[in-house]
Amino acid sequence: MSGRREQIALVSDVHGNLTALEAVLADIDDRGITRVFNLGDYVGKGPRGREVVARCRERCEVNLLGNWDDVVGDRTKVDGADLRWWRDQLDADQVDWLAGLPFCHDLLVSGRRVRLLHASAETVHRRVRYVKTEEEFLGMFATTAATIPAVGEVPEPDVVGYGDTHDPFYETQLRGRTLFNTGSAGNAMGDPTACYVVLDGVVGGTEPASFALTFVRVPYDVEAELAVARERGLPNYAGYEAELRLGLYRGAVADYEAGAFGLDTYYHAAAPA
Repeated sequence: MSGRREQIALVSDVHGNLTALEAVLADIDDRGITRVFNLGDYVGKGPRGREVVARCRERCEVNLLGNWDDVVGDRTKVDGADLRWWRDQLDADQVDWLAGLPFCHDLLVSGRRVRLLHASAETVHRRVRYVKTEEEFLGMFATTAATIPAVGEVPEPDVVGYGDTHDPFYETQLRGRTLFNTGSAGNAMGDPTACYVVLDGVVGGTEPASFALTFVRVPYDVEAELAVARERGLPNYAGYEAELRLGLYRGAVADYEAGAFGLDTYYHAAAPA
């Protein structure tokens, strides 16, 4: 057995929420975890993309591309006042850094090939929910034109971890393939408490060994974060407030306020497509 047992914190979808990020990093430090991997979406939605990018460049060993990062980091794709607002919060070198982030990252843990990416194996702009088809599930493990430049022509992974949907889950099917979602560290849905995952196993190990994924919820000062958002004139503040206070996606606020569904209504029966 090669490698040694250790823990890696997996963080995703901070979305400019520096208050939540600092609370999550403090929790990671309190657990004695030194390695932090970020699965993307540093910017957008929240008010402090510049500070979040700077902190993640400093603290995270691996940083991956998210869908917001792809759009904000590509000057040819940024149009509309809101997107320009989020890009203008960044330094020029931070925009370039976002544009150059890798698509995915592979590592061996306890005899399993683990692949980390932001959204899907094809593109950061395709969303795969936790209610999905078999085809969507298997597609997350595929070798694609997007994965090859990042990790090469390697065997398909046994475990895939991703973010994007802000809904944490763990699923094992079809000869032990394991798919999990880290949830969101800065913009969590359902339960708005910041969420991240601890990966635990023999990193670099080629033989079967203990392997664990732990989901961690970290409370943070939502009111302080919203105060910064108001002070900076954040676009769509009402949507950001609904997400941070209620865990309610901003696109569903109008239906929620119109009484189409409530917070006690089961998500799959009520959530908009």
